[in-house]
Amino acid sequence: MHCLRSLFLFFAFAPVLFGTANAGAGIGDKALLQAGMQKHIEDHLVQGAYLHLDGKSGKVQKLFPDTPHPMILTMGEYFVLCSNFRDAKGKEINVDFYMARKGSGYMVFKAAVEDRDSLKRLMRNGMVSRLN
Repeated sequence: MHCLRSLFLFFAFAPVLFGTANAGAGIGDKALLQAGMQKHIEDHLVQGAYLHLDGKSGKVQKLFPDTPHPMILTMGEYFVLCSNFRDAKGKEINVDFYMARKGSGYMVFKAAVEDRDSLKRLMRNGMVSRLN
């Protein structure tokens, strides 16, 4: 499990370290945003799975961390970062993490599992944009 976390951290920070993330915010803020998302994920793992209650079916879904996205979005003073997870059958599941500054770092205040339509609507309405 330690190896998986190390690999996940590498992919979380690789875009920041190697300059593929969007310019605009300082490299330190980008690293802190990625670290805040990673900390949230690690703090919420139960036996290696990120648990999600499916409101429609009433079932608890086990999601396993896969690959964070390098793109960072802004929503006023808030941010949105995304990461891919896999379900127990290997299906790719997208999770959008809405984040706010807290002290000298950032924290997740909402995790939206497979709710890309809400994020797209916010983008269409000009409320969310790519960080430049």
